[in-house]
Amino acid sequence: MKTIRLRVIGVEEHFIILGRSAAAFIIYLLITRILGKQTLSNMTFHDFVAAIILGAISANLAFNGKIQVTHFLISIGVFTGVSYLLSKLAVKSRKIRKVISGAPTVLIENGKILEGNMKKNKYTLDALNEMLREKVIYDINEVEYVILESNGRISVMRKKEYKTVTLKDLNMIVPGEQRFPVELIMDGQAINENMSHAGVSMEKLVDDVKKRGRSLEEVFYAVRSTDGAIYYDFHSDRIMRPIDKE
Repeated sequence: MKTIRLRVIGVEEHFIILGRSAAAFIIYLLITRILGKQTLSNMTFHDFVAAIILGAISANLAFNGKIQVTHFLISIGVFTGVSYLLSKLAVKSRKIRKVISGAPTVLIENGKILEGNMKKNKYTLDALNEMLREKVIYDINEVEYVILESNGRISVMRKKEYKTVTLKDLNMIVPGEQRFPVELIMDGQAINENMSHAGVSMEKLVDDVKKRGRSLEEVFYAVRSTDGAIYYDFHSDRIMRPIDKE
């Protein structure tokens, strides 16, 4: 009897942990939505600290059965409120934004490396070269300015002789209007809202696909590109010799 009872208690604990884990995940997801997309795209000092603290609190709710749910809600509510308030104040005040988010730092100016700023930000030459390579710059001699942004990324301005040539530089005018790409079908599912916005009917898609000898059910992805043409990708691309068969 004691063995059966212990097993029942063990099962109950597993379900409790399962429920608390699911609740922690949902609450943390809602908090992320409240704090906004900038928390994900541009994580500053303030966002980084808030994410760590809120993540730790949520993890404790999932696995620490001694924490009361009311205490958890109070704690996470305070940190969420403070983080949200600081985000709003940062939008309204440049001084506050500079304090909680930091300010950009120039690492290279006029092609010269600023060793003092590098040391101040604990930035090594290896890290700098790695970040430059990510921007397809393998020769530091091509760089005029490098700015370390508050989110840890770098912005680079090349020297004039190494800049990419544009159509304006060649005095070339491209006829026609350039549009923003609109996804019409994703994962085989039609996005009716986008189709309506782009002015593309289902009949047009069916006709286009038929001209290619395919059916609409075979379409995996469809997007109206910047020039107004529709690009299609099919579930089976009929490639005779695929590189990766797995």
